[in-house]
Amino acid sequence: VRLVESGGGSVRAGGSLRLSCAASGTTVNIQAMAWYRQGPGSQRDLVASITLGGMTNYAESVEGRFSISRDNAKNTAYLRMDSLKPEDTAVYYCAASLSRNIYSFVRPDAMNYWGKGTLVTVSS
Repeated sequence: VRLVESGGGSVRAGGSLRLSCAASGTTVNIQAMAWYRQGPGSQRDLVASITLGGMTNYAESVEGRFSISRDNAKNTAYLRMDSLKPEDTAVYYCAASLSRNIYSFVRPDAMNYWGKGTLVTVSS
């Protein structure tokens, strides 16, 4: 399985971005997809996740500002980010899991596949 992120960039505080993650290869067994982020000198943290059936989970820091969605027919996941803040600056990674246990995804090692990341920079 190959995951390719796109849509990162630079934006002013208060602005919006939409990230995309296209999955290719043997995707039939993927049960969930997620977005993580890693800021400078920080660990990789879960931002949002979504199961095949549409169940979602968000980090408290992005609840109400970010929205995760997926198009199963296109094997693509999206992360809509609104009201961006400078503290949202990070490399954002797409990940996919063979598990449906959405609450396990708080641990990055619960994911089976990873993209290479896309940088989001939010200036004040």
